[in-house]
Amino acid sequence: MSMVTAADLAREPFFDGMRSPDLTRLAKAARRTDIPAGRRMFAESAAAERFWLLLDGSVAVDMRVPEGGTLVIDTFGPGSVVGWSWLFRPHRWRFGAVASTPVQAIEFDGRLVRTLSAVDPSLGYELTRRFAEQVVGRLEATQTRLAEAAPETLGRAV
Repeated sequence: MSMVTAADLAREPFFDGMRSPDLTRLAKAARRTDIPAGRRMFAESAAAERFWLLLDGSVAVDMRVPEGGTLVIDTFGPGSVVGWSWLFRPHRWRFGAVASTPVQAIEFDGRLVRTLSAVDPSLGYELTRRFAEQVVGRLEATQTRLAEAAPETLGRAV
């Protein structure tokens, strides 16, 4: 696990166009980490205190199902940001996630990033906007997958 610099963050598409001072502050809340395949990164309903920018590998986001197992909602790879629940109250994971393959990532301390955002509202706004775009994009992708999986059920009134 090693330090992360503003230059490291500036190379990542998620942070594209962010102000250099903001990246410098965010780098102080970040560290490089390796996550072995099969390790659960977070569990649904647990306290959400971090997020990850994936550099290599893949992560499956899942949810518990009534039968007692889990259902994979989506899988994310390099360049993806995993974990947004740290930003939104009640700061508990809405889903779970497990490393599908060995993962190299930049892990952020969500509590520290929330504090940095409270001190600098323009940073908070920028991060909230970027994470909200991620959430909307993922919702739209899920909607598309559902429509492709069950087109006959979408036309019926419920």
